[in-house]
Amino acid sequence: MSVLILADHDGGVLSPATARLVAALSPFGAVDLLVLAEDPDPIAQAASGLAGVSNVLTARGQVLSESAVALLETLAVRYLYVAASAGSVGKDIVPRLAARLDIMPVTDVVAILGPDRFVRPIYAGNALQTLTDPQPLHLLTLRASAFAPAAAGNAAPIQVLDNAGQSAASIIAAHRTPGDRPDLATARVVVAGGVAVGSAEGFQLIEMLGRKLGAAIGATRAAVDAGYAPNDWQVGQTGKVIAPDLYIAIGISGALQHLAGIQGAKRIVAINTDPEAPLVKLADAALIGDLFEIVPQLIAELEKHRAGA
Repeated sequence: MSVLILADHDGGVLSPATARLVAALSPFGAVDLLVLAEDPDPIAQAASGLAGVSNVLTARGQVLSESAVALLETLAVRYLYVAASAGSVGKDIVPRLAARLDIMPVTDVVAILGPDRFVRPIYAGNALQTLTDPQPLHLLTLRASAFAPAAAGNAAPIQVLDNAGQSAASIIAAHRTPGDRPDLATARVVVAGGVAVGSAEGFQLIEMLGRKLGAAIGATRAAVDAGYAPNDWQVGQTGKVIAPDLYIAIGISGALQHLAGIQGAKRIVAINTDPEAPLVKLADAALIGDLFEIVPQLIAELEKHRAGA
């Protein structure tokens, strides 16, 4: 066995990020997925269908707990790679596991060049660093959005482990933003608004365009701080780092902290009144004008196209 991946899940559903980690690391050996949850069975069933997965390991317990770290420490000796996504869980678990194992983790990996060569952003995303990790165990967090997902159609066996055990910490409450939009971290199309949208009501226009495109919705930190959008929409250095095929930035000037979160975007379209805005200059295409005139026109054209189809 070569690779152990901590499966990402939320609300009892396997996260799309897990399929991307499997595809990224499967060239380096058989992949085992560890599903750690209060009810791991439905998550494990979904995980077993990912191409490249050899075994799914399940244990009952809280993933954000000392007992979870202890379980990973016990399992890590069997593997050459132990990985998690560079989300909230990975950022919590991996540093503690690294301290227990007394090794240096390689974090925020956006490309894998070989068995021990990795690329990650540095200086708030303004540069990319290629490094060689000579350690016998590679402890990684990967930015899932930078990798293509694994296919489905597998039927990997599921193995039940001993429970992860009890933790002194417990979850008191979970606060969620309801919705059926794609996951922002792994969406192929993202429509995002900035503080120039002006209000939470103005963001309804952003959401409308997003629905027409089947896109996830994002926001700048300034828009979130102003109360125009919820925290889990925040894109940037202090929010979510994304790499969609198409990123539509509406009323976003392009502060460095925001650009650090979208550096992996393949195509960028900017809608702004300022032709000199940093994001406008970076964009593949720009529409200069009032967003409250341009966005409704885009929505109308999309509706015409759909009607014609």
